[in-house]
Amino acid sequence: MAPRLRFAPSPTGYLHVGGARTALFNWLYARQTGGTFILRIEDTDAGRSSDEMVQGILDGLRWLGLDWDEGPEAGGPHQPYFQSQRLDRYRELARDLLARGRAYRCFCTPDEIRQRREAGEAEGKGWKYDRRCAALTPHDIQARVDAASPHALRFLVPEGTTSFEDVVHGRIEFANADIEDFVVLRSDGYPTYHLSVVADDVDMEVTQVVRGDDHISNTPKHVLIFTALERDVPLFAHVPLILGTDKKRLSKRHGATSVMEYARQGFLPEALFNFLALLGWSPGNDREIFDKGDLIEAFSLGGISGGNAVFNPEKLEWFNQQHIQRLPAEELAKRIEPLLRERGIWRDAFEGADRPWLLSLIELLKPRAKRLHDFADETPYLFTDAIAFDDAAVAKHLAGDARSLLVDLAERIAPSQPFDSATLEAATRALAAERGLKVGALIHPARVALTGRSVSPGLFEVMELLGREATLKRLRSV
Repeated sequence: MAPRLRFAPSPTGYLHVGGARTALFNWLYARQTGGTFILRIEDTDAGRSSDEMVQGILDGLRWLGLDWDEGPEAGGPHQPYFQSQRLDRYRELARDLLARGRAYRCFCTPDEIRQRREAGEAEGKGWKYDRRCAALTPHDIQARVDAASPHALRFLVPEGTTSFEDVVHGRIEFANADIEDFVVLRSDGYPTYHLSVVADDVDMEVTQVVRGDDHISNTPKHVLIFTALERDVPLFAHVPLILGTDKKRLSKRHGATSVMEYARQGFLPEALFNFLALLGWSPGNDREIFDKGDLIEAFSLGGISGGNAVFNPEKLEWFNQQHIQRLPAEELAKRIEPLLRERGIWRDAFEGADRPWLLSLIELLKPRAKRLHDFADETPYLFTDAIAFDDAAVAKHLAGDARSLLVDLAERIAPSQPFDSATLEAATRALAAERGLKVGALIHPARVALTGRSVSPGLFEVMELLGREATLKRLRSV
């Protein structure tokens, strides 16, 4: 049977980078092996789940480039793929566990359990459920059921040990004495995570479970349920957590963690895809830049590291810069069009006569751009006649006779044919030589006059993009 893997997010928040990385690992393995990638939504927490969050997860996965073979909007042979629509199935399996003698009814109220727990902890003892209800006689149980007494179903943990092979960590073993008889079906008829996730994995024929290290403590409970139902236990791979640069678990305090927030900040999906793939996985060499096809070919579950991964925003920017440089100018033009429209600097001519100008601008900025926003934000002086002058730049470079030099420069370059960067640079250097000046004495004031800033892309390329009329006007009127 070809591998079947799943990503099962809860729609209590948008798709964050930790979940995206887990989805990515599952997707890569499924694509490499010709397997199936399943998306299912764990929305049994009705109070915190919402359609908006579901859509946000779908949008985040699609933006990142992760498609699914079965799941919401794709359908599949094991639908529905929403846990909220599978409640009858969970109750059926809970009754199956009860009939097999692998679960029992627990009539203890939450307050009773809390009081017993607090009493045990006050005595300095670790406390777990004391199996009080497991000792009830069949007569007592039936009497309470007949009286409609609220009750949960608890899994009866057997003696001995529970172990599983983990692709990342090797063999992991738990003493069953340390595992509490856990609830599988609450008194309100809703399943716990432990029952629903196993039921879904059974019904959807999942063969590999790739998920975060924070689930390791849940896995022995899941293995026990698989075994009790006499079903095959999938292969597990628990991947390292993602930490911030302070080595604490990644959270909002580290900046954006939602996938779509990175999209809004001007990151390419290709860059985030590449970056996330290398958080906790290694190709076995020093290679860092991959496209999607390369990663599918190189990926293996055995390459996942057991140590936690650090999310470094500066490294993500570096990846973004590398992928920006790999994209053709025409493709980048399509990516930045929404940004230019948002800022009110898009011109319809960019789709026609001014397209070559826009592509030239993109080529000029590509080596410096770290985010897509840089194409819209770093050169506002090229899109409008209004220039925002930096006071420090003006004070430093437009003092003394700088303004008269700029007028002279304007006169020198006015007749330049063609009005391109090479011709303009030659004319500027010739003027500096005639005046016995270093060329910087002309370049620095000219840059401030044309851009309002002391730092910009190449001055002569800026002149060429501005064109003859705008360049001469700015040099003469500063």
